Amino acid sequence: PDERTDLVDALARTAFEGTAVLSAGGAAHGLSLTQMRTLGILRDRTLRASELARYLGLERSTLSGLIDRASARGLLRRRPDPDDRRAVRLELSARGRGLAEQGRREVAARLDTATAQLSNAQRRRLTILLETFLGPLPATEKIPERE
Repeated sequence: PDERTDLVDALARTAFEGTAVLSAGGAAHGLSLTQMRTLGILRDRTLRASELARYLGLERSTLSGLIDRASARGLLRRRPDPDDRRAVRLELSARGRGLAEQGRREVAARLDTATAQLSNAQRRRLTILLETFLGPLPATEKIPERE
């Protein structure tokens, strides 16, 4: 195999490992992988449903059920979009933010264990490489501190 094949294989394996960590973390709290991703995405921002659908790679119709279930569990809430009367913005409730933060800490602990063999310099270098590869996060509305 050449360097490209090795890189693709390493990236795919990284994605699989990351998915396994998120799935295990979510399962500990009765959350699916998609629900876990939703909490992580909305942890520090509000989004329109269409924006969340793009982040998750879901159709709006599929997202509606996800939003309904999360709302019923008290994890997120809908609020009117001040820029578009027809749209709603989604934000985590206090309970949802607490669960998202707990999940973030648990996932971080698992990933810290997985990267324990790296030196601090290797961690910094890997972070820079991954951030370069992934590019900047899309601009979103940050949630003001409250509750």
